[in-house]
Amino acid sequence: MVTTKDIAAHLQLSVSTVGRALADDGRISEQTKVRVRQAASELGYVGNRAARMMRGASSNVVGLVIPDVRNSFYSTIAHELSAIMAGEEYQLMLAETFDDRLIERRHLRELSASHAAGVVIAPTPSPHGDSVNLLRGMPHVQLLRRHASLGGQWFGLDDQRALQDATAHLLELGHTRIAYIGASEDLPTGRERLEGYSQALIAEGVSPSSDLVELGPPASPEHAQEALRRLLNRPTPPTAVVLGSVQHTVGVLDAALEMGVEVPHELSLVGFGDQSGFSWWGPGLTTISLPIGDVATSCGLWFIRRLNNPPTGNDPYESVSAGWLVARGSTAAPRAETRKRSA
Repeated sequence: MVTTKDIAAHLQLSVSTVGRALADDGRISEQTKVRVRQAASELGYVGNRAARMMRGASSNVVGLVIPDVRNSFYSTIAHELSAIMAGEEYQLMLAETFDDRLIERRHLRELSASHAAGVVIAPTPSPHGDSVNLLRGMPHVQLLRRHASLGGQWFGLDDQRALQDATAHLLELGHTRIAYIGASEDLPTGRERLEGYSQALIAEGVSPSSDLVELGPPASPEHAQEALRRLLNRPTPPTAVVLGSVQHTVGVLDAALEMGVEVPHELSLVGFGDQSGFSWWGPGLTTISLPIGDVATSCGLWFIRRLNNPPTGNDPYESVSAGWLVARGSTAAPRAETRKRSA
């Protein structure tokens, strides 16, 4: 391994001068700094971050703690944040929790032990007390999801408005028996999306029915598939379904094809998120498009500024972005009589 002694011998400089040049010390001339950096690059020198961390310095690692990278929202976030961090000489480290608070705690312990520069986190529904304490000692920001115990810095979506708009679209077409498949209420995003669905119905004088609401793990397409089968087996099935997560949308689209449901003639569908395949699925999926890439970029740039210029306090900061309805062929006015289907 190439050391500062090797660089010093190569350039016939003292080891202390090389060390100061690599640390951008103001006592060293720019000409010497350039010579040292060029030699370090040519010789393949890699700075000993472990030694610096032992002296109390933070690493250049930023942790991204998310539930499930298979969700297109989180894969988009990882891509955007990775590019931003690399541009500022930070290294993004991905950690999946699978919505398990103990796995989340383990990841945060490792990030803390490695003196991570900071953490971007989409928290589990109920973070462990140890996780709360660990994050108090690290710069962090919550993304998409938020939990009150983890502070007031958050970048997210207007989830309530997104589901209000989706449900209102179906109401405007004449649907009154509208089902909802979404995340459970132990997640703040799940609560807000269910509230948006319910408020849209109430605003039009339609009473929400628990018979038409199916809640479950947001990352489970299988839950959505079974939920659609249950809904269509009701004595009076829905004429439309609105979805509250990307994975639930994928599950319902697969189930609808498998069951031979004619969309939108027998059932109208409004998805959540706008993956590339949604535009050419069947007649084209009507869905709520969400600016996930923009949210991730805003979050990343804000967090970099905070890391490079630490604030004196810990004042709350929130950024909320809105989605928009993309109308395609999967929604239409209900038929006068909707044929009951069985799974």
